[in-house]
Amino acid sequence: MPTISTLQPTCTKVSCVLQYAKRTKAKEASTEIKRMREKIKTLSDYRKELQQVFNKFIRERDKMSPCISCGKPLTGKYDAGHYFSVGSYPNLRFDEDNVHGQCVECNQHKHGNLIEYGEHLLKRIGGPAYDNLYARRIQPLRLSVDQMKELIKIYKQKIKHI
Repeated sequence: MPTISTLQPTCTKVSCVLQYAKRTKAKEASTEIKRMREKIKTLSDYRKELQQVFNKFIRERDKMSPCISCGKPLTGKYDAGHYFSVGSYPNLRFDEDNVHGQCVECNQHKHGNLIEYGEHLLKRIGGPAYDNLYARRIQPLRLSVDQMKELIKIYKQKIKHI
């Protein structure tokens, strides 16, 4: 019978030792691949990752709220809809006051359903925040890779605490 020590990662059988070595080597290779992928990420890759994390946060934050435009309950698949579009106002892409849970019908099929969105947005965030958002739409936003990495961490933490 093989001997076992609490300091050994496996028993002393050759098959166990080989299996352990194979798993360890695979983990190391996986870690190295992740490190290499991280090293070659572009600004666009970080922006895409940040957008995914940010949208997930918005969906979690608003999961108990109705659609910002039509007021229907958000069930199943729903979007993180922007009031000021990302194409026209890229500086508001990651602005929490500008993005809210929105049903697919309103966001995709009604192109944001913006008239109703605006009416409900004013009620949801209040007049001063609405005015502030409106004023911020003309301010440029340039995020560095480090700033995006930090925002990714922040939103991942916020998701955990919802």
